[in-house]
Amino acid sequence: MFATLTQVALGGAIGASARYLTGVATMKVIGPGFPWATLFVNVLGSFAMGVLVVVLAHKSGTRFAPFMMTGLLGGFTTFSAFSLDALTLFERGQVWTAAAYVAGSVLLSLAAIVAGVLLTRGVFA
Repeated sequence: MFATLTQVALGGAIGASARYLTGVATMKVIGPGFPWATLFVNVLGSFAMGVLVVVLAHKSGTRFAPFMMTGLLGGFTTFSAFSLDALTLFERGQVWTAAAYVAGSVLLSLAAIVAGVLLTRGVFA
């Protein structure tokens, strides 16, 4: 149990650090106004989750799941930040932008996980 908890904690620290650095880089490149970093990490994290679920299942790699899926991707993706970004846009009176952000985040993240699963199943078929 302690070893699994350590994997989750280490993965979470790495994932959260990667999310923070993504936010910093996105702010420098694109600037404020739309939560591009949150959208990016959620879509990328969904794609990676799709890839990992297939790879770990085919390689009997479930011992790496706590580190990679719960820790790394759990720390990297940002549902709570997504919720705050959506609320902030809404409270600014940007109702259509908030709606587009919510719809885009959900649809793109679902498409990304499907793409990750299908792409990786093709590799391991």
